[in-house]
Amino acid sequence: MSLSTSTAERTLVTIPGGDTLKRVAWVAALVTVGVVILALSAQVRIPIPGSPVPITGQTMGVLLLAAAYGSWLGSGTVLAYLAVGAAGLPVFAGWKFGVATLTGATGGYLLGFLIAAFIVGRLAESKWDRSPWLTIAAMVIANVVIYACGVLVLAQVPAIGWSKVLAAGVTPFLIGDAIKIALAAGILPGAWYLKERSRPR
Repeated sequence: MSLSTSTAERTLVTIPGGDTLKRVAWVAALVTVGVVILALSAQVRIPIPGSPVPITGQTMGVLLLAAAYGSWLGSGTVLAYLAVGAAGLPVFAGWKFGVATLTGATGGYLLGFLIAAFIVGRLAESKWDRSPWLTIAAMVIANVVIYACGVLVLAQVPAIGWSKVLAAGVTPFLIGDAIKIALAAGILPGAWYLKERSRPR
């Protein structure tokens, strides 16, 4: 038995049920809830000595939302989160905001969230979410993308550079990210259920 709803039911362009206004309102509500989840998870924050990048709960939020929402709605939600943060709402880690955060030392990770959300959502639509192990594999792939984007930007910080970038931007997060991926995969069926219960009829 499938662990998920159908691919069509998780894509933005083929949302069934209800009239157009109800469907638009539902999508807007999902995006709003997603932005709030990402903003709150960003405040679950543990500073890392010697690194400008803290441990946060955002990775779990990004992966969970993307797997539940699908590629376009998932990445669109992350894009909305980045947009409201850039516009001045304090939604980034440590209640930060503004374009300076997006272009700063942690900006690569934020960009990585956007790409990772599309990847996880697309793999979920390709039925990877029908197996817990494939779900975890999809999230691991996306997490590698987050690291890659983060490292490329973090290495440009003069105090870190390429010689210290792995110690500052990857190794302190490995265990925590493994736990977050496991939790996200475990919570995913509940996220599907809540999303489907909210669907306009």
